[in-house]
Amino acid sequence: MSNISAAAVMALRGRTNAPMMDCKSALQEAAGDMEKAADILRKRNKAIQDKKGERETAEGRVAAFIAPDQKTGALVEVRCESAPVANTEAFIKLAADIARQVALKAPANVEELEKQPFVDSPQHSIKDRIGEAIGLLRENMRTARFGRLTGLVGYYCHHDGRSGAIIAVEGRQADPTLLKELCMHIVHHNPLATRREDIPAETVERERDIARTQAAATGKPANIVDKIAEGKLKTWFGENVLLEQPFLKDPSQGTVGDVLKKAGLTLTRFVRFKVGELS
Repeated sequence: MSNISAAAVMALRGRTNAPMMDCKSALQEAAGDMEKAADILRKRNKAIQDKKGERETAEGRVAAFIAPDQKTGALVEVRCESAPVANTEAFIKLAADIARQVALKAPANVEELEKQPFVDSPQHSIKDRIGEAIGLLRENMRTARFGRLTGLVGYYCHHDGRSGAIIAVEGRQADPTLLKELCMHIVHHNPLATRREDIPAETVERERDIARTQAAATGKPANIVDKIAEGKLKTWFGENVLLEQPFLKDPSQGTVGDVLKKAGLTLTRFVRFKVGELS
């Protein structure tokens, strides 16, 4: 069937977001049957997905979704091959869809996520949704990692899409603007942990040894060296422990812990992602 109307092509494109020529050829192969044409495109996308599956995904973006009740949120890192594709509207939409999926459906891991029915189109899986984007943009794509939090949740993603954070707090209520500012702080300062006790003991001991070595190099008496070393370790905690860091938005308010205490909030957990970082 060669006489495929422009209206039919546009209808299929609106339904699948596939390129115009791909829609036309699928309709021709399906003899004008819209359902068969959509299936043909999905099969083609799967073939493209399989073919590109081994290609390196060094670029991507971070996306977040917070439920309307502000009690569930997700942060995801979705990877692709190139920066131009990471900044396309289609890829941005894909990352947002995956963040929403994680928040609403709570997958245990990436493998389970890909198998889940897509919330906006339950007859298709998230893997199908990713395949649709691969078919459109012709690059390998994958969900690299995600975090899901419950409680009173807020988020911030940097304008370039390469980093973001979400936090969960406990309290009677939380100002969304404050939660966003706290997430901006986390993105900028990249704390190792929420509290001192959350840092592995071996990491603390390594930093203590470094501080002692630096203090000993001053040549001062042993009792002074110990005080210098403890001071250096305290400074290190202040640089790397979230609750002890000076609040980015307004350091005159004290530490992040001080700001939370004034707001009547307790921070339970945060997640921070930057594209390409391992943690």
